[in-house]
Amino acid sequence: MIIVTGSAGFIGSCLVSKLNNKGIKDIVLVDDFSTEIRNRNIRNKSYLEKVDRKEFFEWLKRHRSDVEFIFHIGARTDTTEFNMTVFDELNLNYSKWMWSACSAYKIPLIYASSAATYGDGKLGYSDDPGLIPRLQPLNPYGISKNEFDKWALTQDSQPPFWFGLKFFNVYGPNEYHKGRMASVVFHAFNQAAVLTGGQADGTVKLFRSHNPAYTDGGQLRDFIYVKDVIDVMFFLMNHKQDSGIYNLGTGKARPFIDLANAVFAALNKNPNISFIDTPANIRDKYQYFTQADMAKLLGIGYEKPFYTLETGIEEYIQGYLIDGTFF
Repeated sequence: MIIVTGSAGFIGSCLVSKLNNKGIKDIVLVDDFSTEIRNRNIRNKSYLEKVDRKEFFEWLKRHRSDVEFIFHIGARTDTTEFNMTVFDELNLNYSKWMWSACSAYKIPLIYASSAATYGDGKLGYSDDPGLIPRLQPLNPYGISKNEFDKWALTQDSQPPFWFGLKFFNVYGPNEYHKGRMASVVFHAFNQAAVLTGGQADGTVKLFRSHNPAYTDGGQLRDFIYVKDVIDVMFFLMNHKQDSGIYNLGTGKARPFIDLANAVFAALNKNPNISFIDTPANIRDKYQYFTQADMAKLLGIGYEKPFYTLETGIEEYIQGYLIDGTFF
């Protein structure tokens, strides 16, 4: 059987759909299932059972001989949360327990890291393991992810094969529950579409640049469609070699203004964009540029082309957001 933690979340639930579409149904879902809005992500999916994340390690002791693979996608992902204790518990220590269990029970592992580990990007965006100890993330979320990456690289005891994936800016279906932490594509759609009963006026609001090197809307991100993310994870599960930490973006940074224009194009509407100040409490921690160096993943044989920003947004809006459907 295959374990997916964070299975009621955004990326985890899409991964479960990917596995189902590949004919895999012997899946155990691990998460906090107490919130109904998240549970909508796993309706109509095929799986063996659900296990609360707090009970998982006791469950794993009893069922370890049946587990073939673990995808550890669950984490606290709020980049505006500054209580380090929360991240120590849910990101750092939980991941250490997962690694130790996979090492002891000889279970292959894929876990979620983050591009937030790169901080302001002054050291670049290479996934060379030699760079990782020098990175300086800008917030507790990024710190927790980088601390685990550093810890994993020092361990003599390891899973049979393993991959840590530095997710860049992921967007796509099944993020309805994420609130303010949903992707910019999700928020831009809700602003541009002028949904019934909503507060939107048809204007997409982007952060104004507070850096003279970037124009308003010219801030750059590596946006990656969630279906590319799960395709890479499925590839690595079957690749079974070349363990290590890998970037997972498209390798092509795009400005926010292009994202907003693509949202309007998917809605067949003329662009209507305004700019607002970046909130003062995150302004000094704001990333103006991210772009994954993808040479390492491509170098081990991953060949499938990534969605362009325009094609990903079009599919996301027209295939999911307009009708409020799930993947």
